[in-house]
Amino acid sequence: MFVKLLSAAYLGLETFPVEVQVDVSPGLPLFSVVGLADTAVKEAKERVRAAVKNSGFSFPSRRITVNLSPSDRRKAGSHFDLPIALALLAASGQWDPSPFADAVFLGELALGGEVKPVRGVLAMVLGLKRLGFRRFVVPPQNAGELELLKGIEVYSAASLEELVKRGPRRVEFKTPSLRRESPLPPLDLADVRGQRLAKRMLEVAAAGFHHAAMVGAPGSGKSMLAKRLPTLMPPMEEWEVLEVSQVYSVAGLLEGGLITERPFRSPHYTASEAALIGGGKHPTPGEVSLAHRGVLFLDELPEFNRKVLEVLRQPLEEGKVLVSRAEYKVEFPARFLWVSALNPCPCGNYKHPFKECVCTPAKVRRYLRKVSSPLWERIDLKVWVNPPSEAELLGPPDGESSAVVRKRVEAAVALQKERNPGGKFNGELTNAEVEKVADLDPKARAFLEKVVAKVRLSARSYYKLLKVSRTLADLEGSPSVKVSHVSEALNLTREPLEVQ
Repeated sequence: MFVKLLSAAYLGLETFPVEVQVDVSPGLPLFSVVGLADTAVKEAKERVRAAVKNSGFSFPSRRITVNLSPSDRRKAGSHFDLPIALALLAASGQWDPSPFADAVFLGELALGGEVKPVRGVLAMVLGLKRLGFRRFVVPPQNAGELELLKGIEVYSAASLEELVKRGPRRVEFKTPSLRRESPLPPLDLADVRGQRLAKRMLEVAAAGFHHAAMVGAPGSGKSMLAKRLPTLMPPMEEWEVLEVSQVYSVAGLLEGGLITERPFRSPHYTASEAALIGGGKHPTPGEVSLAHRGVLFLDELPEFNRKVLEVLRQPLEEGKVLVSRAEYKVEFPARFLWVSALNPCPCGNYKHPFKECVCTPAKVRRYLRKVSSPLWERIDLKVWVNPPSEAELLGPPDGESSAVVRKRVEAAVALQKERNPGGKFNGELTNAEVEKVADLDPKARAFLEKVVAKVRLSARSYYKLLKVSRTLADLEGSPSVKVSHVSEALNLTREPLEVQ
């Protein structure tokens, strides 16, 4: 007897439907899986055999052929276990598949018959929903990933026995809330002592989506500051939550719920190109994609391999990354806010207020040249971070909380969405676009002309200064850019370290 059920497969974020075709026919006992299946799919034979028997059903001692169609596309993962087992039971007359003939089945089977969670459920359901599929049977632990999706029916069952004998139960979602309570104590900008300029830089970075870098001695608070940047950014909207959660779903990092807070990724400087950009035998997102709509923090920037850092150019320019290999080409989103921290020299004490540096000027220059100029110039905001003074350390907290700063950031972001082409952030505007929206008042324009003539700014530095000035004006709610905004932008964009 021949039976077919629906499932799905994915490559990167591209999803396609798969027909699980099972034929049980007379002949010597044989269980074969065809259709360009990887090792995990082929091993389903043993899991399905044990799950069927341990769930109280009889496993047919006949010739069993499983075909995963289309047969010219590779399939990977353990989520084909459930549809293979159900189609096998239907083909042997132990289950009636007609009520769920149009449903898509996803799930791994334990040897005892329990339905286990799998990766990629949100990505596959999103992809198939666009193709018109509406009914999905998923593991109970994965059901929470689908709470924001409208126009679909989600079913679940804890075990193969429950699904066959009582049928899958429909999952009813409550009105979803994107605000989730974190089990960890919240990070707050008010925890950071001193560092007025660095805090201001983070506010501007969050408001205009400007990439930022902090230079300073070890222990000055660079990492502490960077970790608090997501608390200043506007809350994620529903479409952003789905976008980010889809990436985490494919990476196997979505534990039954959605990613509702902006990601913060901090890879170690020993990370490889593949770890940063993505790839592998079965393409998975890299750190730049896991930081999508959030923050990518690179600590000890000069310690990263120079070739590894250069792969950042494409995502910084295009907001996406194309992973191209001999067997596949996949695209992952990668629109992140890049924040870097670096010591000023190998020993870390160059220009330290009370420690002696043992590095020669040539050694300092060689250390800083590990980061290429084209990449360094893509950073809009750069500040020097000195260790906090004794008075700042011992005195009471002297800064604003993240909640207060976030309100200003949200107001500035709202202005940009209303004014800028395509609702872009100021940091994402092209040169032509920023010229149109800058709206410099006469005094600010005259001041900027003097700065360009005196400092001899490059074209890239000029437009960088213009974008940051526009963001500072937005933070004040000013319709035009004034001299004070250009002056502060100069302070935030100039090179923090000049080696003699």
